[in-house]
Amino acid sequence: MVQSDSLRLHGFNNLTKSLSFNIYDVCYARDAQQRQRYIEYIDEVYNAERLTQILTQVANIIGANILNIARQDYEPQGASVTLLISEEEEIEGAEVGSAAPGPLPDTVLAHLDKSHITVHTYPETHPDHGISTFRADIDVSTCGVISPLKALNFLIHSFDSDIVTMDYRVRGFTRDVEGHKHFIDHEINSIQNYLSDDTKAQYHLIDVNVYQEHMFHTKMLLKEPKLSNYLFGESAADFSEEDRQQIRMQLRREMAEIFYGRNLQPGQEVSLGLEFR
Repeated sequence: MVQSDSLRLHGFNNLTKSLSFNIYDVCYARDAQQRQRYIEYIDEVYNAERLTQILTQVANIIGANILNIARQDYEPQGASVTLLISEEEEIEGAEVGSAAPGPLPDTVLAHLDKSHITVHTYPETHPDHGISTFRADIDVSTCGVISPLKALNFLIHSFDSDIVTMDYRVRGFTRDVEGHKHFIDHEINSIQNYLSDDTKAQYHLIDVNVYQEHMFHTKMLLKEPKLSNYLFGESAADFSEEDRQQIRMQLRREMAEIFYGRNLQPGQEVSLGLEFR
């Protein structure tokens, strides 16, 4: 373990810290016309220009210089943005951040190099049961004294996040002046330590960690969704109670399959503690 307040490194801290996560937004669109409108809405709200603004804010939070931006809107839907980033001027006495939520957003200067931030979006609908799902894949990879987890709060709050799956990995090693290798330079036991209390209160959270390999995984599922927030272009009053119950069941099933990463058999239910209001 690197003790950043006393350890002298031989050259640059070249540990690579990578945060990869998926954000899912689920909704119900009654017919083909509504589903097409949903796709158009998502493509407009999360187009390449908007995604570039979000990732630029991430770069500001972690104190990175943006060297290059590549972005693309796709047909028929979806978008991608990649930022190549480099270090800010190193601050005297800069240390690895403690396991605490990052800003929303205040600038945190850091020492970074050979780093990047990417996002890809995947809006899709199903023609048979009206469920539409938007997925954003985000990767933040940095070298130096700061963890990309400092940008986590901002990113989660930048999207409508019903389900979030996150992976954090520290790779490589850095040497001290005596030649000893250090394979991680900060204390961490859970990605959850980097989430604000109000965020954690809104979600069911599950960890799957491999501490000896410096690999951390957290899944999040919204606890108390409100049905009216999931009906695209309509209100709950536009449906009968029987239809509302059917839609709730379909939404629960979709969210359960995404959260657990497997298909459910017809009639099979998984208890999530998830009840639509």
